[in-house]
This record gives sequence, structure tokens and C-alpha cells, in this order.
Amino acid sequence: MIQKFRSYGLAVSMILVLALFAGCKNEHHTIRQAEFSDSHAITITFASPVDADWAKNPANFAVCEKQDPDILADIASLILTPDGKKLTLKLAEPLNQNNHHTVTLKEILSDGKSGGTADVTVKKSYAGYLIQILIGAMIIQNFVFSKYLGLCVFFGTSRKKSTAVGMGITFTIVICFASLMSWFFYQFVLKPFHLDYLQIVVFIGLVSLTVQGVDTILRKVNPKLFKAFGVYLVLVIANCIVIAVPLMLANNEYNVWESLMLALGAGLGFLIALFLMSSVRERLEFADIPKSYQGLPIAFIVAGLFALSFMGFSGMTLF
Repeated sequence: MIQKFRSYGLAVSMILVLALFAGCKNEHHTIRQAEFSDSHAITITFASPVDADWAKNPANFAVCEKQDPDILADIASLILTPDGKKLTLKLAEPLNQNNHHTVTLKEILSDGKSGGTADVTVKKSYAGYLIQILIGAMIIQNFVFSKYLGLCVFFGTSRKKSTAVGMGITFTIVICFASLMSWFFYQFVLKPFHLDYLQIVVFIGLVSLTVQGVDTILRKVNPKLFKAFGVYLVLVIANCIVIAVPLMLANNEYNVWESLMLALGAGLGFLIALFLMSSVRERLEFADIPKSYQGLPIAFIVAGLFALSFMGFSGMTLF
């Protein structure tokens, strides 16, 4: 048994090492940094001074959102520092800093020599970006109250806090493992061999494999919790959230850390939703509710009120 766990640990470690080095892109050798300096400007720091005439020509630059490369932003002015190492591009309209931007620098001239053309990605602080993905999936764009996904398991396991918390933790573990495996297969198997059209089938299979593993472990470790879940643990396989997350990370081309944050946020968001709902439903058992509203009708009303409350987070940005 110990030997098996060591083998599994080694396999997981190899996957993580491959994931860490996957998809890493180096910036152009003449550029050190590119960042948003304010809502209307992007500042580019060069490794060595660039020619002033080249830097003052707007035709040498193009700015666009990464997801909309055909829509170019209008450059109002170009400001180069006296040492020639920092160039600020002032834009006519405000930038949506939540989205990644691409700055194209044509034939960079430094000391009269061409450094070639560079495409630089401008985005927020990466740590802040990861936290934004986590908080966004957990609260701002909660999959239950904002996207109305996973309602079958949500209503089925939110009668009691103990079952709700256990289901939320189990679901978080399942979705994290399933999403990381889905990311790995998508990046190293489906994309290289142009099998993207099989992603739904593959993701469902990986989710099923993860659920079966959790089912077997839970049956041995905590039989009482396993019995409390009943059929709902198996329903995780068909849960919309656990399928939606791998599809989203594939569609957005997230790397391994971004995928983990999205999966963890979705799982914790589901846990929060279950805990809130179970807390209310336990109190509803002692409330004087009209007979026609007892059971699922009042549960749907409460869920609707929670959804209205979570709408208050819409459009919120942290970084």
C-alpha cells in the first residue's frame, strides 16, 4: 500500500513539474517590463536606450486587447524619458485593465541597430490576477447564485450543515483534481494532436475517474458521511460546475496556476453556497410556512434571494 502511494506521489510530482514549465513565454530580449501606468497609459521599460526618432513615431506601435486583435487602440502621444529606457504610450481612450493587452513594437531601434519586432503582453500583477480569478469564481461570479449551475446537488445536499459542509469539501477536492487532470490532457494530448473536439468526452471521463476515487476513499475513511451523501456523490459526475470549469480553462487558455485558482474558487464558492443555504433551511424547519410552500418551493425562493444578494458583487474588481 505504501509503495502504491509513493508511486502516485511521484506521478503527481512529475505532472506538477511539467505543468510549471509548460506554456512559459520569454519577453523580447530588448524589453524588461511592460505595465499599465494608469487608466490611459502603458509604460515599457527597455534593457538599453532606444532611438528617440523611432520612439516618437506612432506608426511603430500597435495596441489592442489580446482577445480582440483586430480592434486597435488610438495612440494619443508617446513620451520617452531622457535616458531612453522608458517609453510611455498615452492612449485616447481608457484601457480595460482586467483584460490582457498586446503591444506590438515594430523594428525596435537601439544605437542605430534593429532589435526586431516584439509582441509584448501587458497585464496586471500576476499574484493579483490569480487572486482575482479565485475571488471571482468564489463570490463575484459564484457558479450557483450567478450562473445557476449545479442546482440538483445544491438543493439535494443543503438540508443540514454537516452534509452541506462535507459535500462542499468533497466537491472542492474533486473539482481541483479533475480540473488539473483536464488541463494536463488538454495541453499535452488534445491540443498537440488536434483533438479539441473530444474535450467534453475526455473531461467527463476524467471527472468520473476522480469521483470514483473519492467514492472509494470516502467509503473506507468516513462511512457515515458516505451514507449521508447517498446518490448525490455520484451526481457530482453530472454536475454542471465540474464540467464547466475544465471547459472554461480550456477556452481561456489558462495555465496550471490559473486553472487551479479557477477550480479552487468554484469549489469554495459551491461550499459557501451550500453552507448559507443549509443554515437557512435548518431554521425553516421550525418556521410556520404555508403547506403549499413547504419543501422545494421555499428552498427555491431562498435561493432566489441569495442570488439577488450576490448580484451586488457584479462588476466588482479587487486589483
